[in-house]
Amino acid sequence: MATISEILKTKPEDEDEEEPKKKSREDWRKAKELEEARKAGTAPAAVDEEGKDINPHIPQYISSAPWYYGTSGPTLKHQRVPEKAQEYSSLDEWYKRGVNTESVSTKFRKGACENCGAMTHKKKDCFERPRKIGAIHNSINIAPDEHVQPELNQDFDGKRDRWAGYDPSQHKAIIEQYQQIEEAKRDLRAQKLNADGDEKGEGNSSADENDEDKYVDDFDMPGTKVDSKQRITVRNLRIREDTAKYLRNLDLSSAYYDPKTRSMRDNPHKPGEDPEQVEYAGENFVRFSGDTNKHAQAQLFAWEAYERGVDVHLLAEPTKLEQLKKEYETHKDRFKKKTQNTVLAKYGGEEHLQTPPVQLLLAQTEEYIEYSRRGDIIKGEEKGIVRSRYEEDVHPSNHTSVWGSYWEAGEWGYKCCRSLVQNSYCTGKSGVALSTNVPELGKIVPVVENTVPESISIFKEKDDTKAESITSHCSSSSSSSDSSDSEKLKEKSKKKKKKKKKKKKMMKKKAKKEEVKDALKKALDKEEERLKEVDRIMNMDERKRPYNSMYEVSKPTDEEIEAYHMKKRREEDPMSNFV
Repeated sequence: MATISEILKTKPEDEDEEEPKKKSREDWRKAKELEEARKAGTAPAAVDEEGKDINPHIPQYISSAPWYYGTSGPTLKHQRVPEKAQEYSSLDEWYKRGVNTESVSTKFRKGACENCGAMTHKKKDCFERPRKIGAIHNSINIAPDEHVQPELNQDFDGKRDRWAGYDPSQHKAIIEQYQQIEEAKRDLRAQKLNADGDEKGEGNSSADENDEDKYVDDFDMPGTKVDSKQRITVRNLRIREDTAKYLRNLDLSSAYYDPKTRSMRDNPHKPGEDPEQVEYAGENFVRFSGDTNKHAQAQLFAWEAYERGVDVHLLAEPTKLEQLKKEYETHKDRFKKKTQNTVLAKYGGEEHLQTPPVQLLLAQTEEYIEYSRRGDIIKGEEKGIVRSRYEEDVHPSNHTSVWGSYWEAGEWGYKCCRSLVQNSYCTGKSGVALSTNVPELGKIVPVVENTVPESISIFKEKDDTKAESITSHCSSSSSSSDSSDSEKLKEKSKKKKKKKKKKKKMMKKKAKKEEVKDALKKALDKEEERLKEVDRIMNMDERKRPYNSMYEVSKPTDEEIEAYHMKKRREEDPMSNFV
C-alpha cells in the first residue's frame, strides 16, 4: 500500500493533469448499464489482479478502494487481512533421538553437569546414577551432550501424521531377525537329518520344503468362507456339474429350499424311496448318518490341537490325529478318576455313589403283589406304613390317647378321660362320667388367695393402724411420762404442715381444671368468631374481599385444636343437618 508522501513525490510533471478527468454523462450511463448487466448475469463479472471474479452484488462502498491505496484496477484486496507467510517444517524434520556422539569432550567444561559432565543439563536434571566422584572433580568418563531439539512448526496434516518420525531402517532390522530365525530352523533340521544318517530323509525334507500345497486346506478356497470361531465352512458357489437342490423334486409340497442359506434340510424325494439309494436325501441325512459325527469330532479335535501348538491336520495326517485323540481321551479319563479318588479320600461319601439301577429308582421292583377287587392283598407282602420323624403312639401318664384328641368349649384335651389339663394323670371312665355330670371338673380353676372385697380390706387396714397408734400412744405415755412438752409441739406442727400441703395441692388441681375450662371456653368463642368471619367474607363480592397478607401465623394450642374439632362440620355425617 502506497503512502501519501510517495503519492506526492510521484506527481506527474504536467501541472495541467493534477486531477483525473471527470466522467461525462455518457460514461456514467455506460458504467451503470455494465453494472446492471453484470448483476443480471448477461455480462462477465469483473476480475481482480489475482484472476478471481468479483461478486457484482457487493456494494460500491465495499468494492471501491480509497484513493491513497494505489490500485490500478478493480480489487477487493483492501478488504482482506494482509496474509503473513508462515513457514512450516518439512516432512523430514523431526526430533533427534539419543545423544551427540560426534564430539565428546575429555575435560570438564564450565557450566556443565557436575555429575556426568554434559553441557545440555544441570546436576538436578541429570538422569545418570549419582557418581561417587563427580565429573567436576576427576574429569573421567564425561558423558556426551544431548541433541538440541529443533522447534517444529507443523501444519494441520503434519500434526496428524501417523508415520511422523518413522525410520524405515527399523523395519530392516525386523526382517533380518526373522531371516536369522529361519536360517536357525534350517540348520537344526539339517543337523537332525545328518544325525539320523538317512539319505531318503534328505530328499523328503527338500520335497517337503518345496511342497507348498501340503497344507492347502489352511487357506480359504475361492467361493468358500471359513470362520475359525464357529468352525463352519460355507460354500457360496455351486459347482456347475451338480444338480441344484431345488431341481431334485419340482413338487411344491416337497422339501423346503431356503434360497438365502442355499440349504434343503429335508429329503426332497418321495417318502417310499430308500434314502441310501438316492443321490441326495437332504442335508440332515448327510450330517447325521454314518461316520459324519465322528469326522466332525475329529475335525474339532484337530482345530483345538492346532490352537494349542500341536501341528496336526485331519486330511494330511489322519492316523497321527487318531492316535493323539486316543491318548488324549485316556489321559482325560485317568485325570477324572484321579481327581474323583482324591476327593473321596479327603471328604468321603463313596457309599452315595453306589446307586441302585434306574428301574429300582423309579419304584419298579420284581416283588409280586396281587390284589383283590376290594383292594385286599392276596399274594405278596403289604407295603409298610410310612413313618414320620416324630415319635408316634407315645401316651404318657397312663393315657390311651394323645393330647388334642378331644375338643370341648374351645379347649383341647384327652379323649380317653376328657381331661382338659395337659400332662394330667388319666382317670379313665370315671373321669368321663364325672365330666358329663360336672362339666367344670376337668378345667383349671384359678386359686384366689383373698375373697374379701377391696373396700372391706381397706377399712380393716385403717382400723388396724388406729389400734396400733392407740397402743403405741399408751405405751409411750406410760414409758415417757417424764418427757418434755416440746416433743408434742413438734409433732403437732408437723401434722399441721402436712395438712397445709394437702390443701395447697388440692387448690392447685382445682385451679388448673378451672384454667383448662376457661381456656377451652375462650378457644370455642374464638372459633365461633372465626367461622362467622369466614361466612361473612365468603358472602362478599370477590372484588371487595380484603387481603390476608397481615394474618398472623402461629402454632395453635391444644385448646384451639380441640375447639376446631368440636366446631368442625362433617358433611359425611348423616345427622349433621339436625345438629
